Amino acid sequence: MRFGLFSDVSAGQADDFKAGQKGFASAQTINTFGDYIVEAERLGFYGLFLVEHHFTGNGQVSSSLSVLSYLAGRTTKMRLGTGVVVLPWHNPVLLAEQIATIDQLSHGRFDFGVGKGYRPHEFAGFNMEREEAFERYEDVLAFCRKAWTAEDRFDFHGTHWNFENIVIDPPIYQKPTPPVWIGATSEESVIRAGKGGFNLLLDQIAVPKLLGERIAAFKDAAASVGRELGPQSVCVTRAMHIVSSDEELDEARAHRAKMYDALVKQTGPKWDSFTARESLPTMADTTLTDDEAALVGYPEQIVEKVQILKDAGVDYIGIADFSASQESLRRFANEVMPHFE
Repeated sequence: MRFGLFSDVSAGQADDFKAGQKGFASAQTINTFGDYIVEAERLGFYGLFLVEHHFTGNGQVSSSLSVLSYLAGRTTKMRLGTGVVVLPWHNPVLLAEQIATIDQLSHGRFDFGVGKGYRPHEFAGFNMEREEAFERYEDVLAFCRKAWTAEDRFDFHGTHWNFENIVIDPPIYQKPTPPVWIGATSEESVIRAGKGGFNLLLDQIAVPKLLGERIAAFKDAAASVGRELGPQSVCVTRAMHIVSSDEELDEARAHRAKMYDALVKQTGPKWDSFTARESLPTMADTTLTDDEAALVGYPEQIVEKVQILKDAGVDYIGIADFSASQESLRRFANEVMPHFE
């Protein structure tokens, strides 16, 4: 079992971005995030996936690749990934060059997490039809894979992008390409990832039973094309908050419910298949006795929840820490991780 981080970063001071002032933003800011990640690496966290979102209005840093370039110089072992790059919004040449640069700077520690996007206001902000998302996603992914494996100048002709006689500099460090992680929320996407040779990123909303079903479908799809999966081919994201008192536990549960409400509003009418929407907690559910999909509670409770995930086939968890504090990292590393070494 390996543990990593799933995070975002805010600009400004942490106190400026408390829930209720400018919406939900990370407790980590540009000024503190580097030290936070360096401490995570020291504690044995395996990797980082950094999100990409736009037009939030809460000071969130949208350029995750810029942050990862910085972290490539601050770290030596931790894998650095995107969770995810929303491919439809990017020029494929510029994206392939940026990622190759990070892969070089990190000496081959980059993980290429990709997705199609799901928030209506982001597509509207980019003046892009959501119905085009899959075509654009396929175009950019195909371009990057070709660009990184081409031995000479090449042409590319897709649905939305066409290039003649180009070459991508610098070359990619990892051969043939960095690992590609597909952010999947539907059975169709899970099966496509398994058959396509990709790794799998699963969301923090699905309950363990659904995760187990998706992981089994992924493994079956891979086996159907003769693919042998290595360890840590699937990363499951989980919200996490270690508490020290019942009062803190109630506050953590209330925060979790507010986060769900915010996500529902951001996602709009097309929830797709994260999980059954009617099963989500709401802001009224501030006395929830449990939330199957979150690692919230005392250390011993979190250990039990991680064991349930392990029994469902999970061997890599990306922690989305509510507090995003170094002390929280240390408690998790000292009180939870040793149970799964």
